[in-house]
Amino acid sequence: MTWIIACKLDDIEQEGAIRFDHGSRTYAIYRGPDDSVYCTAGLCTHEAIHLADGLVMDFEVECPKHSGVFDYRTGEALRLPACENLKTYPAEVIDGDVRVALG
Repeated sequence: MTWIIACKLDDIEQEGAIRFDHGSRTYAIYRGPDDSVYCTAGLCTHEAIHLADGLVMDFEVECPKHSGVFDYRTGEALRLPACENLKTYPAEVIDGDVRVALG
């Protein structure tokens, strides 16, 4: 597993998300209401729309195009039209840096 510094914790609003691109892939990094951090694949599984542009509330993200909802902690698809779960990646905060484990 390779850990990569993706951003600073302060770069993400509480109950917010940012887009993180690495190599040829895109990811979404979320900051929960308790300041925990999570990382998922960055595109909705229903249609390839960037989830970081969606509405984040509690531990859920809503796709900005068709309103599919995912639990970003587990990647579970919670509301149609999203029916395929998101891939998730380990994330942590070290000295204010958000690190994600990719690969």
